[in-house]
Amino acid sequence: MSQQLFSLSSWPRAIVHLDGDAFFTSCEEAIHPELRGKPLITGGERGIVACASYTAKKLGVKRGVPLHEARKICPGLIVLPSDYETYSLFSRRMFDIMRRFTPDVEEYSIDEAFADITGMRRALRSSYEEIVLNMKKDIERELGITVSAGLSITKVLAKVASKHQKPAGVTIIQGRDIAAYLNNLPAEKVWGIGPATTNYLGKMGIRSALEFAQLPEKKVRDKFTKPTIEIWQELRGISVYPVTSEEKSSYASISKTKTFAPPTSDADYLFAQLMRNMESACIKARRYALAPDKIVVFLKKNDFHTVGNEIKLSRPCAFPLEFSNIVRELFDECYNPKEIYRATGVILLDLKPDANIQYTLFDNPLQAEKIRSLYHVADELGKKFGKHTLHLGCSHPIDTLGKGRRGTPTVREQTQLKGETRRRHLGLPLLHIKT
Repeated sequence: MSQQLFSLSSWPRAIVHLDGDAFFTSCEEAIHPELRGKPLITGGERGIVACASYTAKKLGVKRGVPLHEARKICPGLIVLPSDYETYSLFSRRMFDIMRRFTPDVEEYSIDEAFADITGMRRALRSSYEEIVLNMKKDIERELGITVSAGLSITKVLAKVASKHQKPAGVTIIQGRDIAAYLNNLPAEKVWGIGPATTNYLGKMGIRSALEFAQLPEKKVRDKFTKPTIEIWQELRGISVYPVTSEEKSSYASISKTKTFAPPTSDADYLFAQLMRNMESACIKARRYALAPDKIVVFLKKNDFHTVGNEIKLSRPCAFPLEFSNIVRELFDECYNPKEIYRATGVILLDLKPDANIQYTLFDNPLQAEKIRSLYHVADELGKKFGKHTLHLGCSHPIDTLGKGRRGTPTVREQTQLKGETRRRHLGLPLLHIKT
């Protein structure tokens, strides 16, 4: 039964998934060669492990573990603050290299992307397997990091393949070989199958991805919802999810959080961080001509428990100046002066994309127009000099009391090249080598 053919053609489509190996620490090793092979983590500013190098992972250090626990596991652990500015540069460069082989590249996250190379064999005078290998080699040679690659006929299968031989592996699943690869793959390891679906499949006696893929279509459509049906189709070699190269322009929600150190109970500082979250979320919403109907604010305590509140706005609005009083009320309901907090966050929900919506709470047309003009100027200044160049006074304590970062700033943050400002850096990582 495991030899069942799901696709009669080896390559009806050719989809690549590239996944950076321990991406943040790999970037650090690329610009700090002396760190290669050492137990290394990023996330010092958050107090938890954001990313662990494979050397650290072998010693038992896992992502999400508090720093004090990670140091107990590995006393010689090297802890670095996360340098997201540099990681984003590596990410952009990685995606640009992929686009040398095909214009159809979908940036899925900072360290992974899909590429559709269907029909590129003649143009590149290479087999699909050779194209993937060349793509991988170019990234590793030019950036000094390693990536794992998966090649198959659908996005779900390509993502399954890229996880098969980490780190630095290449796994190829042709149409005729699908069943053999799915046979030993637990269902919960399939992209898109979460704990609830895994439990449901378990009650049906289904443990492997192959058993799920072999279910009759009628049973699948009767028992599961649309997302799970689509995963079933993709596992069978039926391409449902296209590789989308266009930049994402629609969001179901937008969230922004900030973890700071040391934790604090200072109400003004916490509210300042919360409003900075709100400003960041609304900047993104305005960039895509969206406005929320509902907003959620939350505070995370030092014991990692979260308290929050939400409110529905009288009309969609993406201008924090107008609802800062509302956020203050939500904050006061969540805040307890006896507690210590380590993070704040906001979520914008029920986003409305209609460009005709008047994104303001003011009924006075003149006042509403002034607010829109003010935020137009704020957004233009932000593009030129950096986000939050113009910000609400209630978020100003961040500038006077500090951003709340744990440990020393990154080298890139401390270095200002000619023509740079504190808020605007050139798109250049700093390479550290002995001369």
